[in-house]
Amino acid sequence: MSLIPATILTGFLGSGKTTLLKRVLHEAHGQKIAVIENEFGEENIDTDILVADTQEQIIQMSNGCICCTIREDLRSTLSDLAAKRRRGELQFDRVVIETTGLADPGPVAQTFFMDDEIAESYLLDSILTLVDAKHAPQQLDTRQEARRQVGFADQIFISKTDLVEPEAVEALAHRLKHMNPRAPQRRVHFGEVPIAEVFDLRGFNLNAKLEIDPDFLKEDDHDHHHDHDHDHDHGEHCNHPHHHHHDDDVKSFVFRSDRPFHPAKLEDFLGAIVQIYGPRMLRYKGVLHMQGTDRKVIFQGVHQLMGSDLGPKWAEGEPRTSKMVFIGLDLPQDIFRQGLEQCLV
Repeated sequence: MSLIPATILTGFLGSGKTTLLKRVLHEAHGQKIAVIENEFGEENIDTDILVADTQEQIIQMSNGCICCTIREDLRSTLSDLAAKRRRGELQFDRVVIETTGLADPGPVAQTFFMDDEIAESYLLDSILTLVDAKHAPQQLDTRQEARRQVGFADQIFISKTDLVEPEAVEALAHRLKHMNPRAPQRRVHFGEVPIAEVFDLRGFNLNAKLEIDPDFLKEDDHDHHHDHDHDHDHGEHCNHPHHHHHDDDVKSFVFRSDRPFHPAKLEDFLGAIVQIYGPRMLRYKGVLHMQGTDRKVIFQGVHQLMGSDLGPKWAEGEPRTSKMVFIGLDLPQDIFRQGLEQCLV
């Protein structure tokens, strides 16, 4: 059987996760979706169907979707669902996991890599983060969890933009871009998101993502076009995060080089780095030019878990450049850069 795609939906309470889920569940897209709710809150999908004290953990909905609330840990819920699907007791095409408003998506994502049984049944597709335009500036200032959720995202949806001034939305978009340059942003109204922008984004698919995402690792000069930024307290080129208006602890930086990497040295260095800084490394990803192969090497990771893969061949005349992006909490950029430089041939 093919792997079951899984999507992690995260975002603060009130950002519209439930609205988005309701839409996804009730839209006639012909897919059967299993939703795993990781919270009992005022925000349950449908309080009249999901009752916290029911004996049955799994509720079938009229359109064939399934909802279940996690009573034990995520791992056992996922393995239970996969087993029921194999036995033909449940039918579903994909899984959406809604995390609590304050959850760190890291451990949820790690579940898909750490456990062989889960890895053999599921394919983690992407982490979606909903950001509420009205409350985000304050949440990002005061809650590290909110900043982490942004750093983890493969796709960011900004909701409630109609409640704030356009300049404020621009400023928020700009701030999010600094924290996570690799996640496309989309502004959404009342959870109205085309289903194609929610599923099969392949944020964790090592090969596909870098090929289809032209914005991935754009130059750092993505911001000088906004003239209204220049009266802020950061330099015109925004290349120095410390000049930035908000000095968030979740930051990203890009490393690029035209010289090839020495495979063993790079492996040792990355291994050492994740041992030390893994808990603070949210997402990291790259396309690498490695000595000894004419194919791209694609790598990515979440916290301490890292994977790499041989990608397509470098095209005729294509510049062989390594590009890596690291998103994390106050990562020591200079240590990373010097270490990576030393791994070049």
